[in-house]
Amino acid sequence: MKHQYISNTGELEKFCESIADKQIVAFDTEFVSEDTYAPQLCLVQVAAGDHLAVIDPLAVDDLSPFWQLLTDGGRTTLVHAGREEFRFCRRDTGKRPSGWFDVQIAAGMVGLEYPAAYGALISKLLDKTLPKGETRTNWRRRPLSDRQIEYALQDVLYLEKLRELLLHRIDKLERRSWYECELEDWQRDLELFDDKEQWRRVSGINGLSSRALAIVREVWRWRNAEARERDRPPKRVLRDDLIVELARRQSAEVKHIQSVRGLDHRHLKRSLPIIAEAVQRALELPSSECPRPPANSRNRPHLNLLGQFLNAGLASVCRGAKIAPSIVGTVQDVRDLIAYRLKISDKEPSLARGWRAQVVGPVIDDLLAGRLAIGVTDPLSDQPLSFVKTAQLDQNIADRKPTSDSGK
Repeated sequence: MKHQYISNTGELEKFCESIADKQIVAFDTEFVSEDTYAPQLCLVQVAAGDHLAVIDPLAVDDLSPFWQLLTDGGRTTLVHAGREEFRFCRRDTGKRPSGWFDVQIAAGMVGLEYPAAYGALISKLLDKTLPKGETRTNWRRRPLSDRQIEYALQDVLYLEKLRELLLHRIDKLERRSWYECELEDWQRDLELFDDKEQWRRVSGINGLSSRALAIVREVWRWRNAEARERDRPPKRVLRDDLIVELARRQSAEVKHIQSVRGLDHRHLKRSLPIIAEAVQRALELPSSECPRPPANSRNRPHLNLLGQFLNAGLASVCRGAKIAPSIVGTVQDVRDLIAYRLKISDKEPSLARGWRAQVVGPVIDDLLAGRLAIGVTDPLSDQPLSFVKTAQLDQNIADRKPTSDSGK
């Protein structure tokens, strides 16, 4: 496969100049994330018109010419499942890539599986099968073999054709505006995720008090800073379950902290006084400055039951509308909508906004109000469920009742 292998900044600058007039730049990355604070970028594959290239970040000192090219306006940046690709560009430039287009999201918007693997889309839409031999490659190791490079280039080779086919389906369903809104929301949410402290993602904090959550936040801040400085994954510095245990005990005494099984490990001993200081800061916070536990609809059994039931309805509506149910919402999203409609929560959920409200809002509202019922029409069908207006259902039931036999 003819391509350019770029291993220094001069080559990268010339390559970026050569594709500067291209309207579509497709790219993908290979990275390793298990040993470092942030994912380590190991390879960048690019396809732009008839240009095909592999950029070696372990050899090129500065990738900013490429990231800057992507953020310049007037072109489409094309990816598949581009979460980390978006973040790599934004970390370097502080800006979004221009004209972001993700074929995985596009596939979900036209009723294909979501999230669909790249190979699955190639098979479904192009009737091709991609090689799978390098899925466990250590992309940090050099030199890379021809087979490894060819495998990596496959990830960008078909993106433009996939985009063309998926856009045709999107336009046929008149969903271009839906898709553009989804991409905008996706990018905004990812920016908010990167810019906001993620201490609430510590596992096991449900049910903790405000004071305990303050401890989680302070210890998480220490762990995050320590992980960044040591370039280690945060959970390798201090596990989530140990943070939660410190929050439950609410003690800033070093001897009490050290008595927690797991915190007596030798690699943590030098950090115990600093961890104790973090706990103490949380204990001294005024109650008004402690984080509030989130309102949790999972603790309401009736919402859980309704959510599970109506989620089946959501899935049926989505399949009928040719859109992947998993891109529309989860069971928790359905619970949030129910809580909002029943005025248990005043926070507007995602299913009550934008194109999602158009797809599922009226049906969910009618089901909650008792105006619709869910029935089984054909258990062997791809669409086994149907929606029946309750007035019609009552009439159908009445029609099935046996009449009395006046001769007896």
